Amino acid sequence: MARVRDVEIDEVPAEVQPIYERYAKEYGPFLNQVKVFAHRPPVLKHIMGLLLELHDEALLPKRYLEIALVTVSTINKCDYCIAHHAPRAQAYGLSPAALDNILDEKPEGFDDLDILVRDFAEQVTTKFQYMREAIFDELKTHFSEEQIVELTMRIALCGFFNRVNDSLQIETEEGVEKLLV
Repeated sequence: MARVRDVEIDEVPAEVQPIYERYAKEYGPFLNQVKVFAHRPPVLKHIMGLLLELHDEALLPKRYLEIALVTVSTINKCDYCIAHHAPRAQAYGLSPAALDNILDEKPEGFDDLDILVRDFAEQVTTKFQYMREAIFDELKTHFSEEQIVELTMRIALCGFFNRVNDSLQIETEEGVEKLLV
């Protein structure tokens, strides 16, 4: 059980109920998370609404997004996010072994672009103030500037979610397999 009580959909303002419902059902099985974040309707509206909009646009290829999110969550040891994003990463061709060893020099089945995205996620998470232009030059050969901005924001936002999920001890929903790395 989380450190705060669950807020049910009928307790939030009507204007954010569609975001609550859609985030919990369509974005993924994130019901426990949305029940905690619902304590602050502006968070539902703006942060979870932002994720839904980005999901709908699908500007960034999902394989690279999931590599980034699993990397950040592995670094931060957020079991909740790993349990939710590892299966998504598998759906985009990443093996359980690759995800278990995502921080290794060359995880199983990773190509050079996968490694670039993983390394970028690691740098944004742990060494953002020391980044060199070379990684951006390489990213620009594969991604548009809009994609690079979104990738950077999603990596940073994942760190935010990791910290909130773990600080408030949001439990993984029943039926979501925990993949601990």
